Amino acid sequence: MTVSAMLKLLPLLSLVLFSVPAMAASSLNPLEMRWLKAAAPVVNYAREQGLPLDIVVQPQDAPGSVPLALGFDGGRCKLVLSMRGNAQAETALQGVPSASQDLMIATMAAHEIGHCQRHAQGDWHALPRGFVERGAIDGDVREQGQTRREEGYADLVALAWVHARHIDDYQDVLAWLGSLRQAGGSHDTRAWLALAGDSAVFDTAQTPFRQAELLWRQGLEGR
Repeated sequence: MTVSAMLKLLPLLSLVLFSVPAMAASSLNPLEMRWLKAAAPVVNYAREQGLPLDIVVQPQDAPGSVPLALGFDGGRCKLVLSMRGNAQAETALQGVPSASQDLMIATMAAHEIGHCQRHAQGDWHALPRGFVERGAIDGDVREQGQTRREEGYADLVALAWVHARHIDDYQDVLAWLGSLRQAGGSHDTRAWLALAGDSAVFDTAQTPFRQAELLWRQGLEGR
């Protein structure tokens, strides 16, 4: 779902920076317009919360890229869409009923906003106070674990956002996220998804970030 170092890998001069309210429709193709429209409620919420968020639409072909990803550069989060010449952009919602696809796009955007929150707070890859790495861990295993933790937090932010705004669709979104998470590997967030199996664990009086953090810590304690 995310490539945190994406902006270090992409040629910055080849990116076109847009702000959602001022987008020139003629510059974007229909697929880009659809994803941006679906993600707009999440983007607007993130900006209302003060997150330093920009939207980047990559204008050149980007075969094999993650269609929607989060980068961090110059103290700002970059929500990057790589739609053109990218088969993954066409197949990312394969199997999702057409009526639910915009919500799943918003869910992906909310996941990336979770990553933005961690970056903006200076917490990226950091464990909460009081938690420590268990035992001697080599670099590759540690990096995998760090990525898994961040993905778990971001999934919980997405679910908290869905819970607050689309409660009737919550279980469908949870099941869809679960279908994307394979056992093992750096994106295995199933331990955290299991904690979110009952939507009642979320408290809408708090922000999605705070709600996610509470469950995320529970998942860390059990690992």
